[in-house]
Amino acid sequence: MSEATEITRRLSLAPDVDLGDLLGRNDDHLRTLESEFDVRIVARGHDIMLKGEERQVRRAERALTQLAELLRSGAPLRGGEVRAAVKMVAEDDEADLKAVFSDAIAVPSRKKWITPKTKGQKTYVDAIRGHDMVFGIGPAGTGKSFLAVAMAVSALMKREVARIVLTRPAVEAGERLGFLPGDLYEKVHPYLRPLYDALYDMLEYEKVGALMEKGAIEIAPLAYMRGRTLNDAFIILDEAQNSTTEQMKMFLTRLGFNSKMVITGDITQVDLPASRHSGLIGVQSILKGVPGVAFVYFDEHDVVRHRLVSAIIRAYGDHEARTAAARMPRADEATAGPPRCRRPSRTASVACPYRPRAWPGRPGARWPPSGARPAW
Repeated sequence: MSEATEITRRLSLAPDVDLGDLLGRNDDHLRTLESEFDVRIVARGHDIMLKGEERQVRRAERALTQLAELLRSGAPLRGGEVRAAVKMVAEDDEADLKAVFSDAIAVPSRKKWITPKTKGQKTYVDAIRGHDMVFGIGPAGTGKSFLAVAMAVSALMKREVARIVLTRPAVEAGERLGFLPGDLYEKVHPYLRPLYDALYDMLEYEKVGALMEKGAIEIAPLAYMRGRTLNDAFIILDEAQNSTTEQMKMFLTRLGFNSKMVITGDITQVDLPASRHSGLIGVQSILKGVPGVAFVYFDEHDVVRHRLVSAIIRAYGDHEARTAAARMPRADEATAGPPRCRRPSRTASVACPYRPRAWPGRPGARWPPSGARPAW
């Protein structure tokens, strides 16, 4: 920290600001601000003293001011919201926390506010409100599935739709689990467990069971969507990167009247066999520019899990970029062409690595066979 640019500022908060919620238990929220902005913060009642490098002090002051305004508006302020707010202000000097965090998604049965925590999530929620079909594409931990389920539950509680349909492909993540015992429900339940977890975060266990018995909530594998027309429904396809091109077309054409469809996935984690193409990758170019369809892309800045998740995603991205660059041929290699292969003998089978197959050499066989002449 440079002594030449070090300043001290005093921030006076409104008397109606709840200091317990703003500062956190044992001043945990202040410690988060200090760690992120590299400043020293001391609270004496509603007067806050900030000391550090000028630019960082002004960022911390702006974050505290906006967090206090959020509290005054009635928004909850937990550790997750504080970390997300600090991250937004650190990355964007013009960030407006209230515009993002005050956009609450009502889930009445748990009296719990669910709000976007990044600008990308806010864009995603707005896209779901304004479009009948939305694709949320990005890495793990960005809230794609959770926010989609929250919007679906809110729409159901407000009677904007009559049912929620949740689906995902039944594809193992790089493993062969073999035969799974039990009835149909027990076979597909492990694949659909993440969707149940999202529902249980927003509704009581008994409420979810009652809604499923009434048919207001349906969870099924993607393969069972064929032949259906889903009217008056909020439909979510999770892990869409594991759907094939044919499955994606089949699913998208299930959309009926007064229905909304959200498709989520991470195109960097495709578990399909190498011979099958991901429908989520192909649909981006196919439906680009179609009215009523929106694509929202997330990156590591939208991750709201443990801070290490962002670092891991960034590290893997850098590694893949380096690997791709290493695989690209140099300019001299690109113009030289493949090396010439020595012509195989009559009695030996020599495979040239630059050709799809080698000429078979068999004792007594005429070379070249059938009058064909290899271009060695």
